[in-house]
Amino acid sequence: MKGGVQRGAVTAAYIAACRLDVRALKPGNVHVFADGHRMSVADFDTSADVSAPFVCDPAMAVGTRIRGAVEATFNAVGQNTNLGIVLLSAPLAAAAERSDPSPLEDRLQAVLAGLTHDDARQVYSAIAHANPAGLGKAKAGDVHDPPPADWTLLDAMRAAATHDMIAAEYATGFKGVFEAAAEFSAERHAGAGREDALAFVFLRQLASRADTHIVRKHGTAFATRVQNRASDVLSSLDALRATSLAETCNRARLIELDAELKSWGANPGSLADLMCAAAFASELVKLLANANGK
Repeated sequence: MKGGVQRGAVTAAYIAACRLDVRALKPGNVHVFADGHRMSVADFDTSADVSAPFVCDPAMAVGTRIRGAVEATFNAVGQNTNLGIVLLSAPLAAAAERSDPSPLEDRLQAVLAGLTHDDARQVYSAIAHANPAGLGKAKAGDVHDPPPADWTLLDAMRAAATHDMIAAEYATGFKGVFEAAAEFSAERHAGAGREDALAFVFLRQLASRADTHIVRKHGTAFATRVQNRASDVLSSLDALRATSLAETCNRARLIELDAELKSWGANPGSLADLMCAAAFASELVKLLANANGK
């Protein structure tokens, strides 16, 4: 039986993805070009460091990893910097660790299918601690209440999938994460640097779909306005590839969009979390290929 990725390698991949997330110029989010939303790059870097021991602990169930990571983050930086990242990364880490010859996508399906009611309880507690606008307010009531006795974490995520982008990833087997990971890899193979590749995939996503964090805070019309601005900037780029972001004029367009979105109070944080998970998944795919001699 072929094995999984060792804990040290999974941890390094997770921290690297989190570091990349705030070094890619993703308009409206925190990154090395500009802080925002009362958060800094240092907050995110610290969050990665303190959450990694929980996200990547093979002895823990997925829900326990998530709760531990969220609580460690709050103890370190005093705010919610990475709830979505942790929610997506913990199952990916668990999947990569499995002793299984299957691709990462198939391993993840097994992890999702094995989620329990206790995983749901742990995650409800983590989300209540993080206190975002989100999971748990559809059908099941608020996350401050216990999940229904017959619900697993996957059931809870399916109930929230219509209004929460992170929950929808659970409901679809992380379809969006794997698609974004494939786009990221394609841009890298085309010659783009890691930061530009992730920024470009993010911009394309921002132009094509409404970020649910923005929808919950500001409404659908406002989210559509953000989409339209991202689409305008995307269409103005000299070449519709990530390599075009190396051009000073194109990078300036992203910086201008970033300032504009932040002046509106727009924080496309759910899409940013998805991008971080995609970068993590991309690296895990490569690690699994190496571990299994492919």
